[in-house]
Amino acid sequence: MAKVIRDKSTGKTKGYGFVSFANASDLAAALKDMNGKYVGNRPIKLRKSTWKSRIDYEALLKPKTRPQKKLKVQPRSVLHK
Repeated sequence: MAKVIRDKSTGKTKGYGFVSFANASDLAAALKDMNGKYVGNRPIKLRKSTWKSRIDYEALLKPKTRPQKKLKVQPRSVLHK
């Protein structure tokens, strides 16, 4: 699985992404064979992620609530007392 990171406002790529592999041998082969190869005019720089846990269980358990919007009170006109 691959994910290319894009700028939220422009939609253009930021120049990096993340790839996950089904097994460790695929990861090792990619690190060995693809590191330093060129895609277009840019060399690929591969590193193993240091992110230990990919599932944030605390965030999954938190209820998803949005902050309440404050209602703007319209000032009453002089004619409507």
